[in-house]
Amino acid sequence: MAEKSAPSTRDRIVAVSARLIQRQGYVGTGIKQIAKEAQATLGSVYHFFPGGKEAVAVAAITYSAEEFAVMLREGLAGEGDPAAAIERCAGELAVGLRESGWTDGCPVTAAALETLGTDSEIQRVCAEALRGWEGIVEERLLGSGFAPEDAREVATTVISALEGAEVTAQVARSEEPLRAAGRQMARLVRSYEG
Repeated sequence: MAEKSAPSTRDRIVAVSARLIQRQGYVGTGIKQIAKEAQATLGSVYHFFPGGKEAVAVAAITYSAEEFAVMLREGLAGEGDPAAAIERCAGELAVGLRESGWTDGCPVTAAALETLGTDSEIQRVCAEALRGWEGIVEERLLGSGFAPEDAREVATTVISALEGAEVTAQVARSEEPLRAAGRQMARLVRSYEG
């Protein structure tokens, strides 16, 4: 059995950047801090990301978006009832946020809010992330018999509610906003069952 190799310098830079953006936002995260925490030189950061901080952030947001997509896919696949699965996903987000000391919110939301009004690559990857997550929920709802238009709208509502509830939970330092959103999104999904 082969040993798992250590992450490459580029992978360390991306993972560290994702964590820092998650905790400090895009504006509050600097290239020097990224290099230091990734145990990389500034030269290597610029070697892998000649576009500088924005290029690093784009890679970090893409990485974080896929991490959340995996959690969402696994969470939605593990339950026969999509309503219960959505509620469980909200609960998992609540626990993760509490266990992080309320610091590990959504890096996609953090970066998106800080770059609003710009026509940046960051805004583009944030929008792609949100659409991708909506697509995962939509696919699950379609598989449960939802009409296409209903599945699309409910999926948008679910992701919007979870993202907003996560920010509210961070500010309130409480799991309850996410848990309440999970319960209400489950209720919404069940209202379509007929």
